[in-house]
Amino acid sequence: MRAGQKTATPLILEIRGNSLDDGPGIRSVVFFKGCPLSCAWCQNPEGKKAVREIAFDARECIGCDTCLKVCPETALSRGDRYFIDRTRCSLCFRCVDACPSGALSRVGREMGVGEIVDAVMKDKPFYDTSGGGVTLSGGEPALFLDFTAELLVRLKAQGVHTLLETCGAFDMGKFESAVLPHLDTVYFDIKLIDDGAHRRYTGASNGPILANFRTLAGITRGTSVTVLPRTPLIPGITDTDENMEGIAAFLAELGVRKAALMSYNPLWRAKAEKIGIDDPFPGDTSMTAWMDPARLKRCREPFINAGIEL
Repeated sequence: MRAGQKTATPLILEIRGNSLDDGPGIRSVVFFKGCPLSCAWCQNPEGKKAVREIAFDARECIGCDTCLKVCPETALSRGDRYFIDRTRCSLCFRCVDACPSGALSRVGREMGVGEIVDAVMKDKPFYDTSGGGVTLSGGEPALFLDFTAELLVRLKAQGVHTLLETCGAFDMGKFESAVLPHLDTVYFDIKLIDDGAHRRYTGASNGPILANFRTLAGITRGTSVTVLPRTPLIPGITDTDENMEGIAAFLAELGVRKAALMSYNPLWRAKAEKIGIDDPFPGDTSMTAWMDPARLKRCREPFINAGIEL
């Protein structure tokens, strides 16, 4: 966990309703801001840091320069690649408030548990009719275990199916006692089986993550809690034959019979640019394209051969 990232009340990126991609049925997804990993390909790069940020969408800018006139730090410039000099910006958000087109926006806002519950419960009829519920995602909800536990307790009290998406880097003891009893499903990411590669591309060891998965798979076996391991397929990084075979063998050893492979999505690059993140893969054209179906088929083979359903 990086210093300065844990807060009593986390920032929320957004609450997205009517989702069909984050668990069974129709769901509302609560996106937390802040993560103990820093994956180079992060699909939600705006969720990495547990602090407020400003995003700039050049496609929405009308060139009125109102924001430049109100910035007390002169941190905005048409000559800046990302428009905002974030070393000068004090996050006063005067530019955001003055922007008439919405090109500048806040990234992250504080929301209490009650406020989140009120927001997602508006869609309770959709959960009930579709077998859906609420998914906690991020960022990393397990970075804020006390808050997440309180939120889950409130949701379960109202009969909502709960799902947590996690990178797996959390305090297993506290997770087991405070969070797990209030979960129906856990989507657990296993990105890289090699520790060196994991350190290189995510900034942290995979040792605690694999240990947590091993423990979680064991304590939930035979219970009503579903634990689904997932691997994002990143060109030349996680989609290699070696990594696929290694993860499949690890899961098979634990008796896991179902997993998920998430096909590469290049849309994260535009999101990263909005918050001033430099391209971590300059010149790599494979990172700009959607995944080749033939490559996806090859990634599936080690799992199928190991008797793991995808």
